[in-house]
Amino acid sequence: MKAIEITKAGEMQVVEREMPQLANGEILLRLKYVGFCGSDLSTYLGKNPLVQYPRIPGHEISAVVEHIGAQVPDNFKIGQAVTVVPYTNCGQCTSCKKKRFNACKYNQTLGVQRDGAMAEYIVVPWQKVLTDKALSDIQLVLVEPMTVGFHAVDNGKVTDIDTVMVLGCGMIGSGAIIRAKLRGATVIAVDIDDSKLEIAKKLGATYTINSKDQDLHAELDTITMGNGPTVVIEAAGNPITYRAAIEEVSFAGRVVCIGYAGSDIDFTTKLWVQKELEIMGSRNANPSDFESVMKFLRESDLNEKLLITRIVELEDAPEVMKEWSVNPGKILKILVKL
Repeated sequence: MKAIEITKAGEMQVVEREMPQLANGEILLRLKYVGFCGSDLSTYLGKNPLVQYPRIPGHEISAVVEHIGAQVPDNFKIGQAVTVVPYTNCGQCTSCKKKRFNACKYNQTLGVQRDGAMAEYIVVPWQKVLTDKALSDIQLVLVEPMTVGFHAVDNGKVTDIDTVMVLGCGMIGSGAIIRAKLRGATVIAVDIDDSKLEIAKKLGATYTINSKDQDLHAELDTITMGNGPTVVIEAAGNPITYRAAIEEVSFAGRVVCIGYAGSDIDFTTKLWVQKELEIMGSRNANPSDFESVMKFLRESDLNEKLLITRIVELEDAPEVMKEWSVNPGKILKILVKL
């Protein structure tokens, strides 16, 4: 079968791989679409410390059930359209015992610690396969990246009395904007790209700020009457936005960090104490987040084309990844059609 392989940093190619072997309790999936994630770009650039090469990337999945192994429940049928929870969990670490499976100490995500889904076929344990006949192939591939933003909003305990600032309006930030709006919050979207901010408005942001062209602090002062947003979600992974999150969040506010910054960050630590801040990480997503996103996609009138920058054929993926690595700020979501 054909697959996309990141052979080493800066090198991606189409390769031939053996068909995966089906074992008891597993389902063979034929891939329809796989999304490129920011972690795939980091792997391509050689900036992902969790990856060993060569690696097949991809964990944002839309697929069809091709074959079913023994000891799989009867509700799975050949031909079903599905998506996949791409994380593993050990069930024994402290996170798993608290049912926070997303933060399992020994998690292995498809395309990161193990080969991913950017191939014609993959085999997956049935427990990780999610079906929904109401969702299209395109909607299914958007489920996993949207869950990460949904999970961050849950971590931030967002309610209808909150003003939520989302720093970074890529795919993860977009999910956070949608979820915060669903919670009834006032949403402030911040980015340095006007096209992403226009999309953020359509997704539910009440206010948008281009922090490259506008004074972030002055704009927030006006919007929040000098109080600052009560919740900040950092989805850019940049030292500048990490510092801005701490500096601009309100007193007694909450900061939720999703992005991985490329370098260590110095903070004015007195703000943590003076503001009595809750600062937390947010990693991956839990089963309930997948349920929430799938329900949203079933019931909303969202035009999912807003979230998709390009759809490309498998053979074109290496060149597209090269282009993305040169100009990452302009891309929201690239889908590879298998």
